[in-house]
Amino acid sequence: MDDLTPYPDWIRPPVHGYRADDLDHLPDAPPRTELIAGSLIFTAPRTKWETWVTGLLEKALVAAAPAIWEVWRSMTVTLDARNRFEPDLMAVDSRPGWGPETTFCRAEDVLLAVEAVTEESVERDREIKPRKYAAAGIRYFWRVENVDDRPVVYTYELDPATNRYTPTGIFHDRLKVEHPFPVDIDLS
Repeated sequence: MDDLTPYPDWIRPPVHGYRADDLDHLPDAPPRTELIAGSLIFTAPRTKWETWVTGLLEKALVAAAPAIWEVWRSMTVTLDARNRFEPDLMAVDSRPGWGPETTFCRAEDVLLAVEAVTEESVERDREIKPRKYAAAGIRYFWRVENVDDRPVVYTYELDPATNRYTPTGIFHDRLKVEHPFPVDIDLS
């Protein structure tokens, strides 16, 4: 790259796309950079609604989670060599001994992935991410939608026979579930 080029070298992807490990080695990559099918995805800044709803859910999940699970916010999960997503929240196995320099976890260590849908993320959060989370074996998935400035939570569980998510509930005012662990959240 010569001194007159305003773009970093990594803006031009390798012939076969990026790999999950590459995300840790892209100098000055924007925050919230994800990898979908080997392509870099730069997500929009968080909205006030997204920040509020993930904060509400995070607080409740942290309070409810058994000691074996940690709740992570805005960390990445490596699904496979070409897919590394950043769910809004996830419940992660606390046993692997994650260090302070950890930048991602493995899909097999994730019990629950939560995505808060925004105008910018509709297609990814409704179609792409649930399909890929299921293929990676993440047992539970929650999708949170903004309906008239109120959260509506759609919950799913992985069907091992099909390796796809099956809907388990739609929650408008109160999210009360027994799985992945008992949680009772006032959504109003």
